[in-house]
Amino acid sequence: MYGETNWSLRPGRPDDIEAIAELRAVVMRDDLVRLGRYDEHRVRQRLRDGFSPRHTSVVEVDGGFAGCVTMRPYEDGEGLYLEHFYLTPGAQGRGLGTAVLRELLARADEAAAPVRLVVLQGSAARRLYEREGFTYESEDPVDVLLVRAPRVPTGPRPAGRTLRGRLRPADGR
Repeated sequence: MYGETNWSLRPGRPDDIEAIAELRAVVMRDDLVRLGRYDEHRVRQRLRDGFSPRHTSVVEVDGGFAGCVTMRPYEDGEGLYLEHFYLTPGAQGRGLGTAVLRELLARADEAAAPVRLVVLQGSAARRLYEREGFTYESEDPVDVLLVRAPRVPTGPRPAGRTLRGRLRPADGR
């Protein structure tokens, strides 16, 4: 369907807020409805209230908007907090989420920083995070807190590495 696709991360900008708020509403709708927590206004407003262009990266595929992710310092200063990691439905299921997450985790490992995140109860995204080394820390009826300890880098990253990658085709080949 898409063939080989280039992806990149670019710094977030204040004018990205509405596209990201809308993406959040689309991507989280089914899980929030299942949990009895979907509110058409609140799902967007929670993103707007906490949006930080400084800590947000926009995921682009072939130069177009494909998602976003925020990585900010954790409240206690001990590590990083990953949030607002959303991909457009058309960008899902092709390895993009794994590629972006691995890039962010490599950065965290270089800084020897643990990474925490919250995933909704029953969300399919939890499998991705657990495959990449996140483990259970705590939960409530709606959210599950996961943490990943930093890993010792196995060698230096190539000099001049850019935040670009190749996705596998939509048919998995």
